[in-house]
Amino acid sequence: MSREPGWPDPHRRGAGPDAVLDVLGVGFGPSNLALALAVQEHNERVPAQDRVVASFVEQQAAFGWHRGMLLANATMQVSFLKDLVTMRDPTSPRSFLNYLQGQGRLADFINTKTMFPSRVEFHDYLEWCAADVRHLVAYGTRAVSVQPVTGPDGTVDELDVVLRDAQGDGTRVVRTRNLVLATGLVPWLPPGVQRCERVWHNSELLFRLAELAPAPPRSRRYVVVGAGQSAAEATAHLHDREDAAAVHSVFSRYGYSPADDTSFANRIFDPEAVDHFYAAPGEVKQMLMDYHANTNYSVVDPELIQDLYTRAYQEKVAGEQRLHVHGASRVAGVPGARSATGEFALEVEFLPTGQVHAIGTDIVVYATGYRPIDPSGLLGDVGAWCRRAEDGELLVERDYRLHTVHPLRAGVYLQGPTEHTHGISSTLLSTTAVRAAEILDSVLGHRRPEPDLAVAHAEIGEPATLGSGWGDPGVITE
Repeated sequence: MSREPGWPDPHRRGAGPDAVLDVLGVGFGPSNLALALAVQEHNERVPAQDRVVASFVEQQAAFGWHRGMLLANATMQVSFLKDLVTMRDPTSPRSFLNYLQGQGRLADFINTKTMFPSRVEFHDYLEWCAADVRHLVAYGTRAVSVQPVTGPDGTVDELDVVLRDAQGDGTRVVRTRNLVLATGLVPWLPPGVQRCERVWHNSELLFRLAELAPAPPRSRRYVVVGAGQSAAEATAHLHDREDAAAVHSVFSRYGYSPADDTSFANRIFDPEAVDHFYAAPGEVKQMLMDYHANTNYSVVDPELIQDLYTRAYQEKVAGEQRLHVHGASRVAGVPGARSATGEFALEVEFLPTGQVHAIGTDIVVYATGYRPIDPSGLLGDVGAWCRRAEDGELLVERDYRLHTVHPLRAGVYLQGPTEHTHGISSTLLSTTAVRAAEILDSVLGHRRPEPDLAVAHAEIGEPATLGSGWGDPGVITE
C-alpha cells in the first residue's frame, strides 16, 4: 500500500512527492462540486503560494446526480439562481446563466419565463461545471478508511485516507489536513422489502425501465408507493408509457399534499436562516422543522397534483380507468410471490376501515426516500474524537466542521446530513454555494462572526426573543 499526495497540479503549492493536501473531498455530487468550484476560483485570484491544494474522489465512473430520475418532463424545485456559485459570487463564470450563454440558449431560456429549468438541463449544467474542475477529481475511486497521523507532540494535524480504485486493484493513501465528507444519501426501502428484477427504488427508475423487454401496448401494471414529488413524477411517467395497462399510486395521506413554495415560507432556505437555526434552542429547531416540513418532505408541486387528478377524472369520464390513486392506504407487508404469469399480488390496506385488497402488478416502484450515511464507518478510530450529542447525532460547528476533541486538530467537515444543526436546507441545493464558501473560509483559517440575532430579527420585523406572542402555529404552517 503506497501513500500518494493525490493528483497534484504542478502549478500548485506543495506538489512534490511528499505533498500534503489542504483539502480532500470524499464524494463528488453537487455539494463537493460547489466546493471544488470555490477552490478553483480562489486559486485563480491569489498568488501561487496562497492557493489551496485540493483533490476529490468519487466512486462513480463519471459525474452523475440522480440519473435514474432524469425524467423528460421533470423540473427543478429550486430557482436557477440557487446554482452552484451565484449565491456565493454573482459574478462567477460558472453560473447557470453563463452556462446558458455558452450553449447559445440564454435568450431562449429567458423567453420560457420560468425560474425552474428542467432537471435534464440542470444536470447538464452540473456536468458542465464538473468538466471545468475535472483535474481535481479522481473518478472510480472510493475512500475506504481514515487513519490519524500523530505528530511528535501527540496531536493529529493530518489524516491519511486509504483509497481504492473501483476495479479493486490495490489501495493507495492520500494525506490531508482537512477532510470534507459529502457522501450523499442512500435509497431507503421499508423493512423486509428487497430490490429485485421487479421491485425497484425510484432512484433507479430509468435504468430499470430501459432493461425491460418490449411489451405490447397496455400490457403491464405498475404500482408506485410513496406520496412525495418523486413518487408523483414516477406515477405520471409510468402512466405515459405505452405499455402501461394500469398505474396504481399508494400512499398513507388522503391525497397528495402540495409543496409550500410561498415567499415567506421560502425564507427557511435563506443563508441567514441557517444562522438562526444553528443558534436556536433544541425545541425551536424541532418546531421549525415541523412547521416547514411541507416545503420539502412528502409534498408535490400543485401543478403536478392537478395534472394527475385531471388524468384520473378524464379516464373515469371515458370509462377506461388506468390511473388509480389509493389514498389513506398502505402496502400491507412486502410484495408476495410472483404467479405463473409473472405478476405480484400486492396487498393494500385502506387505513380508515382496515379493509385489505390485493392488486395484481408486474412492477412495484418504492419512492420512499433516502437516508443519510453515517460517516463513522469511514472515520474508524478518528470517529472516537468526534463528539456526539446525547441522541447520538454528531455535533457540528457553524462552519460545518465536526466538533472534535484532543488530540484531533485536523478538520473533518460534513456536507449534507446536518439538518439537526443547520436546518432543512442542509441536503438541498438552496445553500450549497454559500456553504462551500463557508467551508473554504474555515479551511483558510477565517472565522465567521457570530450572527447578531437581535438585528436580524429587527430587520424582518420579528421580536428578538421568543415568547407566547411569537407567531401563530396555524399561520406559520401555511
